[in-house]
Amino acid sequence: MKDIVIATGNQGKINDFKHIFKDYNVIGIKSLIPDFDVAETGTTFEENAAIKSEYGMKLLNKIVISDDSGLEVDALNNAPGVYSARYSGEGATDEKNLQLVLENMKDKEDRNARFICVIAVSIPGKPTQTFRGEVAGTLLHEPRGENGFGYDPIFYVASHGKTTAEMTGAEKAQISHRGHAIQKMLDSGIIEEA
Repeated sequence: MKDIVIATGNQGKINDFKHIFKDYNVIGIKSLIPDFDVAETGTTFEENAAIKSEYGMKLLNKIVISDDSGLEVDALNNAPGVYSARYSGEGATDEKNLQLVLENMKDKEDRNARFICVIAVSIPGKPTQTFRGEVAGTLLHEPRGENGFGYDPIFYVASHGKTTAEMTGAEKAQISHRGHAIQKMLDSGIIEEA
C-alpha cells in the first residue's frame, strides 16, 4: 500500500482523505514532523496549497499532498475565502468562525455559497500541480448535524436535502469540494506516475 503524506494537522481533513483514498496509507504530516507549521501567505487557495505541499516535500523528500479550502459566500463578497480557518481572528475556532458568518449573514437574503478546495501535489524533482473542486450550497440560519467540521453544520446541499454535517463520511466524500479536487488529481494519474 502506497503512503500518501497529507500536509495538515486538521484531523477532519485527514478523515476526509481517508474516506477518499481507501487504497492508500494516509499519513498526517504531524505524525512525521510534530512541529510542522508553515505560514499561509498566499492570496489564493492555489498559492496556499502549494506553499504547504512544497514545504513538506522539501522536508521529507517524499510526495506530499496539501489542500487549501474554504467557504465563499456571495453576499459577503466571497468572504471568508482563504481566511476561512481564521475568519474570527486571533484564537479562531470552528465555532467562532461559524457564528461570525451567521452574524454577518443575519440580514442577507442571498444565502448562496460554495465550498472550494484546491489540492496541491508536490513530488520531488517535479513541478507542483494543483487541482480545484467546488460544491454549491446555501447557508442555513442555524447549525444542523453532528458530523463534519468547520462550516459543515450551516452548509445545506439541496440535492441531498441536508447539511454536510448531516451527511455520513461516505456521502460527503461523493459530493464534496475536496472529493471533486481529489478526483481530478486521481484522473490526472500524477500519483501513479510518481
